[in-house]
Amino acid sequence: MPDPVLLVLDAEPSPRLGRLTGRADVRYADAASLAERLPAADALLVWDLASDAVRAAWPGPGRRPRWVHTASAGVDRLLCPALVASDTVLTNARGVFERPVAEYVTGLVLALATDLPGTLESQRQRRRHDREGRRIAGSRAVVVGAGPIGREITRLLHGLGVTVALVGRTARRTIHGVADLDRLAARADWVIAAVPLTESTRGMFDTRFFGLLQPSARFICAGRAATVVEADLVDALNRRWLAGAALSTFQEESPDTGSPLWDTPGLLLTPHLGGDTAGWRDRLSEQFVALYERRSRGEPLPNVVDKGLGHVPSSDLAEDPAEH
Repeated sequence: MPDPVLLVLDAEPSPRLGRLTGRADVRYADAASLAERLPAADALLVWDLASDAVRAAWPGPGRRPRWVHTASAGVDRLLCPALVASDTVLTNARGVFERPVAEYVTGLVLALATDLPGTLESQRQRRRHDREGRRIAGSRAVVVGAGPIGREITRLLHGLGVTVALVGRTARRTIHGVADLDRLAARADWVIAAVPLTESTRGMFDTRFFGLLQPSARFICAGRAATVVEADLVDALNRRWLAGAALSTFQEESPDTGSPLWDTPGLLLTPHLGGDTAGWRDRLSEQFVALYERRSRGEPLPNVVDKGLGHVPSSDLAEDPAEH
């Protein structure tokens, strides 16, 4: 009996799949060849995190893989009506990026509180940099997105003495509902976005939202780029509606040299670096191989995405789309 066909939407460097030798017929595709090769695949590994090829190639003739795994936390680049309506199981890389992203966000909080960007610019200009930093302990943060990344950010900020309000779609236990967001954001020193991209979160951080914030507040986006209206954030910073912001994802990866993002006062740009810690690709490969082995043994897969919601449901509320 031939080995199951595992198709990889590839990117350099390729995943390490040596443990599957003799158990899978591993084939590779790029955006141009994906649609042609999909009908032969039993499973698809989406290794190219920046590609929209699955969404474009999925509709069409022929069979489709029964299982798709994406080596990313977000799944918005994959989902299309045909995939959502299919019986294909979709899994994501939950468990790999939570701690690195939370550490990264904590670093951004520290950098903004101590004006590290200004200090580095003064060093480049060989001049003294006098400033008064802000104490982090005792400050207040709102983390928007009650998935594993948002929860890990909350834990680390608690360790710095920050009072944190965690916001999900629906209130439960220690989590506020989205109905509380405006009230909490208006009093926050830090607003941290960690939501996935769904129809309800697209563009949720806009002029109206930034107008709620204190002039001393800082905004950090650790989630999907399209949840932030970039032009509105640029305008709010230029008007000094808030003291600063940091973006790690962008509508265009990366912004072109003429983008106003580069010159916006108080805006720190860190292009998609939050989860890129040493060995992250190896961890993604190991995770996928472990999932493949579980599936081969007939065991249920973890990290199954609810395709209608666009995320892995929370264990404490199966229909909370504030997951990531």
